[in-house]
Amino acid sequence: MEKRQLLIVSKNQEFIDKIAERISVNYEISTEKSIHVAYNIALTLLPDVILFDKTSFERTSDFKNLKSFKSTHFLTRSYLIVYGRQDDAKALNKRYKTIMDEFLSDKISFELVADRILKSNYPRKVNYWHECFMGLFNLMVKPIVLLQQNNIIAMNDAFKKTFRIENTNGLRLTDLVNVENKAKVKTSLRNFARGKHMKAVTSTSLLVHENKLRNAKISFSKLSRNISDQFIMIIDFSGEEYSMDENIGSHADQVEKCFKENSEMAEFSFTKREKEIISLLCKGYKTKEISDALFISPKTIEKHRSNIIKRTNSETILESIIYAINHNLVDPPVS
Repeated sequence: MEKRQLLIVSKNQEFIDKIAERISVNYEISTEKSIHVAYNIALTLLPDVILFDKTSFERTSDFKNLKSFKSTHFLTRSYLIVYGRQDDAKALNKRYKTIMDEFLSDKISFELVADRILKSNYPRKVNYWHECFMGLFNLMVKPIVLLQQNNIIAMNDAFKKTFRIENTNGLRLTDLVNVENKAKVKTSLRNFARGKHMKAVTSTSLLVHENKLRNAKISFSKLSRNISDQFIMIIDFSGEEYSMDENIGSHADQVEKCFKENSEMAEFSFTKREKEIISLLCKGYKTKEISDALFISPKTIEKHRSNIIKRTNSETILESIIYAINHNLVDPPVS
């Protein structure tokens, strides 16, 4: 039977020896005194159990990096036990509740500590294929997200590190993509998710941490035709090549076209006539009323409306008006 992996982080050699004496039959044991070095060891070993001896770390600052030991998909599978002073129990449970799997008081015997480590040996119920996928997902060095249309529902470790984002709560792709017309991007992604095409590739600029812009090539790929609305997005900042084989799967041109149109919305100004029409539309004028005010035919007004919508990459004239006002292309209506 293959031994499981235990990493003990402690400066107390007596503590290490007594624990090792009781569980060495079941566990391959690694030890480290430095929390920083222990983290690197954990990334290499991917231990089944990590035992932190809080009593051997006097400074609170030494312990603040505990969250790092749950910072990757692989280490979240490790069972994290903290052995500490009873007086620290309340504070530790409050501060590290979501990180610690178990807190053990220094009031209990070494035998009981060893017993708890052995009992943590029970396998957790997992979905084998889900775990395989998540393992590969997090091994990729390029930032990757799992999308449900515009909503980000999972992100790999490379994405978290690049964008300095810890969780996906309420996060949307359009929060990160530097585009003018977010509504059109959302519609494009929805159509891609529900359509027959399996992939799409395009270019855009992304907002990374501190709102810095970086150009990237992005590849969208569905996991399965049978999984509705969900697909993966791979980010390639090098811009050298796309991440997917062009010969495999059908290609969704409308996604690339949508991002291309957004990126080409360079600065422009409306014509004098377009500004007049938008100004009257802002005041609630109908086509007939605009026609009377400007002495031009309703047909000409409709042509101007169509041009305004097209130039602003909008779906409706209302979107065009909002775009124009937000970009100071026309004066806002005076109440």
